[in-house]
Amino acid sequence: MTKQIWLNLPVKNIAKAKDFFWKIGFSFNEQHDTPSSTCMVVGEGHFVVMLFEESLFATFSQNSITDTNSSSEVLISIDAENREEVDELAKKVTEAGGTVFAAPEESQGWMYGFGFADLDGHRWNVLFMDFSKLS
Repeated sequence: MTKQIWLNLPVKNIAKAKDFFWKIGFSFNEQHDTPSSTCMVVGEGHFVVMLFEESLFATFSQNSITDTNSSSEVLISIDAENREEVDELAKKVTEAGGTVFAAPEESQGWMYGFGFADLDGHRWNVLFMDFSKLS
């Protein structure tokens, strides 16, 4: 049965995408880098997000690439250790050239998070969840 899962995302420019994600704190397994792809590693579980230049990605998906200016296909959610980490990451995203589309705020009394779009418009959600406040 399945042992791993990874996410493949199309990007316009590998170098710019890698630089953006590096600046906001993600790491890379550079053993898998090619001129048109890179292997980003997310979190303690080492979740793999493969970034592929759009032309290569299109050959895999055999479908047109979503226009992230007008639609979303997925919202990628990641956790934060605390509220301060949420705020810090929101600042890093802005400084690295990303777009914060939902400023850091509390939600439902037990979550604190924000939403951002990376350089290619993919939408990400960052949440600190304080389960002690969950009723």
